[in-house]
Amino acid sequence: MTTPAEGMRFSLGYGTNGFADHPLPVALDLLSEQGYTAVALTLGFPHLDPFAEDCGQQVQELRRLLSERGMRSVIETGTRFLLDPRQKHRPALVDEVADSRVDFLRRAVDVAAALESECVSFFSGVLPADTDPQTGWQRLTSRVGDLINHARSRNVLLSIEPEPGMLVETVADALRLRTELGDPEHLRITVDIGHCVVVEPDGVRGALLRAGALLANVQLDDMRPEAHEHLPFGQGAVDVAEALATLDELDFQGIAAVELPRHSHDAPGLAARSMAALRDAWDASSGSRNTARWVQESAAAITSDAMLLPRIFATAGRSVGRTPAFPATDPTGVLCGTTDDVARARLIGRLGGHFRPDELAATLTDLYNRGDSGERRGVLRGLGVLADSHPALPDVVVSAGLALTTDALRTNESALVASAVGPFAAQYLDQHSWRHAVLKLIFTGISLQAVADLRTRADDELARMAEAFAAERRAAGRPVPDDAELLLQLPAGELKQN
Repeated sequence: MTTPAEGMRFSLGYGTNGFADHPLPVALDLLSEQGYTAVALTLGFPHLDPFAEDCGQQVQELRRLLSERGMRSVIETGTRFLLDPRQKHRPALVDEVADSRVDFLRRAVDVAAALESECVSFFSGVLPADTDPQTGWQRLTSRVGDLINHARSRNVLLSIEPEPGMLVETVADALRLRTELGDPEHLRITVDIGHCVVVEPDGVRGALLRAGALLANVQLDDMRPEAHEHLPFGQGAVDVAEALATLDELDFQGIAAVELPRHSHDAPGLAARSMAALRDAWDASSGSRNTARWVQESAAAITSDAMLLPRIFATAGRSVGRTPAFPATDPTGVLCGTTDDVARARLIGRLGGHFRPDELAATLTDLYNRGDSGERRGVLRGLGVLADSHPALPDVVVSAGLALTTDALRTNESALVASAVGPFAAQYLDQHSWRHAVLKLIFTGISLQAVADLRTRADDELARMAEAFAAERRAAGRPVPDDAELLLQLPAGELKQN
């Protein structure tokens, strides 16, 4: 039997919808052999039908099986044709008539209570073609409110899962639903890391952090940005190591279960390969987890004594290292920063809410002015973290950040310039200054991959400036940099009209 990854505080599980050709007891044995300590049980065919006459007896037997194997459980409700044999996932909570869906979810809560499962995960559903979002939202909030009352009576957590194409599509949508229901204790959030690369604006890490303490359930799979298709690890765009490191950073102690519902034909082999991939990803995330722990411990120390900040900020490299944060894609560490850049930036993001706006502005300015190159990069990237995590920064912080960004863009230090064109510059730098920052990268040979929101902010004037630069190069018989050509090739629809 494979042992769990050392130091992992959450449990690795596997979804039973990926073992549809195995009896449930056999599937549990196979998963236990591979080291899985949890299971995500999808109710319905073929394993546990909550409408079956002997459901109660089945549940008691399943509870015994889970207990004998020391396995935790969550209840999944994504069975496709249980309620309507002709329409997948119908009726949904957003449909005009959804009595059978509500009944199904109430029964799921009862099963979870009997099994002592940690939550019931559910989705909103896709809006019917003849239904507007406002009507769908009203139906959803009313029905989820009723379900919460039932879950509360059974001491069971509900956990809504954002799904591509559904009314609740992102973590932001899930948080909105929870807010409109009065932030009920018994409603939490499920995050599928594959969905994040399809619909979440801030990717996997951003979605997990946004869910934060409300994260009750995690689904693990790979996925490509262009399609909602669950794939084995390594076949999509998900950074699994980053996802696991973020769960560790959040001190997540629930269940993270592999979700591969279309791969039952290779269930035993895929379960084994998935566990191996997860263990490798956990090992690969050790640097990120070390950074997360440093940030957490440093933030706690500084919250107790703000005078410690300059020393802790200056000595970050001794604790987390100074190697490229993403060596495979950025071997020099110029574009994405080094491990100490990332640590300092995350520390600033963590501390942002602990200072008054004027104090934060003064602190950032002091750290930058007194710091060496690494500390200055940390401040600039920290401004990016603040911009990403706050819809609108206070004016005094924006003013200070613009002054520091402008100073960095005057230098000829590649790593410093690259650090200055991140999310903060994308959100707050005026268009004239932003255009010249982009051109400076081309002049100095820094890849435009360093620029946040390039396609969003690029406009006709930037294209004109790039064309003039390219024309000068051609006239002098000199090659035109690839990034200058990139600016000229941006689709017309992605250029703003002035």
